Amino acid sequence: MVIPPRVASQLRAEAEKLGVPVEDIILEKLSAGIDPKEKAKEYILVSMNLLEQAKAELEKGDLRQASEKIWGAVALAIKAYAYNKDNTRLSSHGELWRYKDKIVDVFGQWVRDSWNAAVHMHINFYEGWATKEDVEDAMRKAEKLVEKIRSEIM
Repeated sequence: MVIPPRVASQLRAEAEKLGVPVEDIILEKLSAGIDPKEKAKEYILVSMNLLEQAKAELEKGDLRQASEKIWGAVALAIKAYAYNKDNTRLSSHGELWRYKDKIVDVFGQWVRDSWNAAVHMHINFYEGWATKEDVEDAMRKAEKLVEKIRSEIM
């Protein structure tokens, strides 16, 4: 699929304004009107795809891109859970932060650790201070969370 540059720029600007991955904006626009349970499945599939992309970026040594993909995977997984459990669309960082606590209550404290690792990866995308080991650790934590949510949804 080819997205015209002007449209791509608008999508990126909207994602940046909301603090969410651009994939989230695209997915939300394409899935308007779809049942929330089905949206949840699409969100978790994109989340898993972002983890695969993060692995590829990590192998290439691009820690910033790997970091942002990790953040996106976790953010979309939490959104998937919200759609699946509560038919709720989370549309901001603040909503993600608050909703994450519901998932902590269900699965345990380790979810908070996964979330915090992902948030640090989002920061690393802009700052570039994380080491390869930091990114690898965040990847493991993100994979655990995404897999747990996937198993609940699929």
